[in-house]
Amino acid sequence: MLRVVIADDHDLFREGLRQLLASVDDVEVAGEASDGKQAVELVKLHSPDVVLMDISMPEMDGIQATEMIVKNYPNTHVVVLTMYADDEYAIHAIRAGAKGYLLKNTRSNEVIRAIRLAAAGGSSIDPALGPVLMREFQRLLNSSPGNNRQQLTERELRFLELLSRGRNNRQIADDLDLAESTVKNNLSALFQKIGVRDRTQAVLYAFQNGLVAPPSETRRV
Repeated sequence: MLRVVIADDHDLFREGLRQLLASVDDVEVAGEASDGKQAVELVKLHSPDVVLMDISMPEMDGIQATEMIVKNYPNTHVVVLTMYADDEYAIHAIRAGAKGYLLKNTRSNEVIRAIRLAAAGGSSIDPALGPVLMREFQRLLNSSPGNNRQQLTERELRFLELLSRGRNNRQIADDLDLAESTVKNNLSALFQKIGVRDRTQAVLYAFQNGLVAPPSETRRV
């Protein structure tokens, strides 16, 4: 059972999310917060798998709350769910460590998919924001000493391809007939080699360098 905290200052939107998640067999709502400070406290109290985080909230905004959660509670992953299709907000959320960034007009099945991906260590970004985030990642690459694109092995390229499909470590291990511990160690080495911090940045690296084809439009299921 995946445990989720909902953080949003709009009561009606929180209620809608709560009703949506109540209909999902493998998800339960561990708590609700109306501001970022409450969200951090709920994470400390309940250790949820995922926080669905709004950005614009009183007391402490969602970006600050995300940064605190990622720093202090690494087993809890944040998916930003916001109305802001804004370059600056998206960039700050990814820098803060969010595993996903979705807009509030995202279909409900995509929100559920994002929760499951984040809990498994994967990431989900609204495709409409892809160009924005890739421009930011290019800036990071230009200043990063770890840019070794030309030295990637076939296995490393395969890892990037599987990451871009949202595969978690167990699924990658099954696909490549490897031990899950081997996958974890190989991914850590790959992230260090290309100068990225996490799976989200690794996927953006692959998109930006033409190693994996990015999605051209939002998936509809």
